[in-house]
Amino acid sequence: MYFTGISIAIMTFLTIGIWHPIVIKTEYYLGTRFWVVYLLIGISCCLAALFTSNIYLSSFLGVFGASALWGIGELFEQKKRVEKGWFPMNPKRKHEYSRS
Repeated sequence: MYFTGISIAIMTFLTIGIWHPIVIKTEYYLGTRFWVVYLLIGISCCLAALFTSNIYLSSFLGVFGASALWGIGELFEQKKRVEKGWFPMNPKRKHEYSRS
């Protein structure tokens, strides 16, 4: 039996699962201005994946990079969710939201 596919699937599942709370905490404490860091991480990881011969590491870098890039959109969506009241608003950053 070959476990490469299932190993990569589990790693992908865990990586995406880790990014969800990272996006929520980033928006809460730092707002959406941190999107540039997500972009740099995403591009760096995706480029590194292209030059990595180990299939597990290359897969991880690709998934991590893609998740960081996807996180940019989710960061702005998270701000909208906070404005709708679905998530708590950081009281120190009330001025950044349209809802007061």
